[in-house]
This record gives sequence, C-alpha cells and structure tokens, in this order.
Amino acid sequence: MPYFSYKAINEQGVMVRGSIEHSDIDHAYDNISDSGLHIVKLQKSDSLTGLYLKKASSWSIKPKDVIEFAKNLSVMQRAGLPLLQSIIDIAESAENRHFREKLLNIRRTIELGSGFSEALARHKDVFPDIFINLIAVGEETGRISESLSDVALHLQRMEDLKSAIIRALMYPAFALIGTTGALMFWLIYVLPKMSELFKTMAIDLPPMTQALIAASDFTSSKWYVFILVPVIVCIVLKLLSKYESTKYYLDMAKLRLPIVKLIMSNKLLALFSEQLRILISAGVTIDRSLDITLTTMDNAVFRKAIANIKEDILLGSNISDAIKKHDTLFPNLVVRMISIGESTGNLTEQLNFLSEYFLKKLDDVSEKMGKMIEPIIIIVIGGMFVVIILGLLAPIYNLVSRMGS
Repeated sequence: MPYFSYKAINEQGVMVRGSIEHSDIDHAYDNISDSGLHIVKLQKSDSLTGLYLKKASSWSIKPKDVIEFAKNLSVMQRAGLPLLQSIIDIAESAENRHFREKLLNIRRTIELGSGFSEALARHKDVFPDIFINLIAVGEETGRISESLSDVALHLQRMEDLKSAIIRALMYPAFALIGTTGALMFWLIYVLPKMSELFKTMAIDLPPMTQALIAASDFTSSKWYVFILVPVIVCIVLKLLSKYESTKYYLDMAKLRLPIVKLIMSNKLLALFSEQLRILISAGVTIDRSLDITLTTMDNAVFRKAIANIKEDILLGSNISDAIKKHDTLFPNLVVRMISIGESTGNLTEQLNFLSEYFLKKLDDVSEKMGKMIEPIIIIVIGGMFVVIILGLLAPIYNLVSRMGS
C-alpha cells in the first residue's frame, strides 16, 4: 500500500507532521481525522520515500509491541468487547506512533468488510505468518481470544529463544573481537617500534623475530585486508546460502561444528516443538502444521527432514516413527515424548514440554558458554603473547650474550 505524508493540527493547536500507509487518499484522510487531527495538507509520497517509510516503520515496531497487542486484545475479547472497539482502545494507548497507525489501518480495513486475519495479512512486515494463520483458525472456530492468547505465549517464547541465542553468542563475539584487537595493536603500533630498534643494533635476528617483523610490516601496510576478507567471506556465504544446494551443506556444517552445533541444534529443536505445539493446539492438521513449521525453519537440513516426515505421515506412518528416521537431528527424547503424546492423546502437552526443555537447555548453554570457551581463549591469547615475547627477547638475549663475550 502507498504512503501519504500529512501536516495536521492536533487538539492542543500544535502543527504535527507524519505519514500513514493506506490503500487510497480518502481512507488515509478518514484515518487521520479519526485520530483527532485536523488535516492541513495531505499528499501521496513517491515510491522511494514510501519504501523507506515502510522499512522505517516496521523496524521501529518491536516484537514486544505485537506481544502486548495480542495479550490485551485476548483479554478484551474474552471480556466480550467488540473487536473494532478493542483495537481502537489499544491503538489510543499505544506508545509507538507507527504501531498505532498500523492498528488504525487494520481497524479501517475491517470496517470495509475484511476479516481480522485478512486485515493483518496486509501488514506482514509487522505480524508474522504464525500470527495471521492462528487468527484465521480462531475466526473459523470462534476461538479468537484463545488464539490471541496462544499467539502471545508463542511470540514471547520466540523472543526468549532469540535472547538465549544472543546471550550464547555474546561472549564468543566479545572474546574474538578483544583478541583480534589486541593482536592488531601489537602488530601495528608496538612491533614496528621494536623492529626499528633491532635494525639499529645491526644483529642477526632469529627466524621467529623475522617472522614477527614481516607480519607487522604486512599488517601495517595492508591493514585493510583484515577488514575486506571477513566482509568478502560474509558476502560469499550470503550468496551461497541463496542456493538450496549449497545452503544445505553450509547448514550441515553449522550442525557439526563443536560449539555452534550446541546452539543451532537446541534452537531448531525448540522452534520445531513450539511451532508444532501452537499449530496443533489451534486445531491445524498435522500436515498443514508441518508445512507452516517448514517455512519458519532457517536450516535447510531440518527443512528437508520435516518435508520427509510429512511425506511419511501422509503415507500412514505415526509422527514418532517418521521422526525416528532422522535420529541424527532429533534425539531419542523427542521421539519418545511425541510417541507418548500420540498414544495418550495429549500431544500438545508433550510438545510444550519439549519446547520448554530445549529453551532451558539453550539457556544453560548460554550460561556455560563462557566457561566452555574461556580455556580456549586463554590458550590462544597465551600462545600469541608467548610467541611475541620470545620473538622480542631473543634478539636482546643474543645482543647481551655478544656483549658479554
């Protein structure tokens, strides 16, 4: 939808400027007027400005805004309030201006005859597919309040999952940056001064010292290589990940790297369990649930496994038996709990247990990551400075020995 820029006067008589996304200028005018503003000027933004505004508005809306919206709307629907009035009340109390505009657009779309899920689908940059799909199921079954409550819980767990991953990666990233920075400082600022001193001594330098001086000269003159190489590697990996064939092997490598696999595997298993739980509890069929889950997985190896699991289930296999064929990705705990859920009829409860279990395990990994990596970092930094110190002391030792003789 296009964006419209406006100038208007608020209730306090202050001139305000802003932008709003809508299908046409008449609806945009009505929406702005309904918010209590008196429009002075309204015009359609050009395509480039509209694209920028769209990205800026979606970036400014945080997941917590969507989670709070789902929670509040669920409470209001359970209390029996009309949907449109509930959306207006939440929009008026929203602190984020861009999110308030989104909600007013949704309200206007519903007033024009669209369903709630259809109105949400026009704002996929803010509301994820799982949100829209569950609301669509809630509309069909008359359980919108329950669907909203499930969505809020699901999105909160996804935020917890994201936070756990960030905590797990924070220490390794800090350690890598710190170690690299220390090494670059020695090579660019300290060693060149020492190498000048050694040249004035007119002594034969040991091979280790010569190697350090050569590394220092290269780093000082070609420092930009250390910036370009990581950037080029990231770009190449990004391009390779666009092709499913190469992305499959890259994702497989992530699941085999010693420390990375702990984070990736627990993250993907938690996501798989949580997605299935929320979809099955909403009444979505298992094949459709697996289809939706497949689209949310950012790992090609897991996507291929889920597609094979779906095919086996459609051919008559149990869910647990289909998952058991991929024991390299899904541990025995997953197979056992899903098997129990199938036999007792409480599959969603077992999936809920698995989701919480892998989230907790990921939290444990993030807490222990520092202790796991700390010895490696100490060995690397210690070895690096041992080489540097020996390289610097060896010429001095040779000089002292020659003076003594």
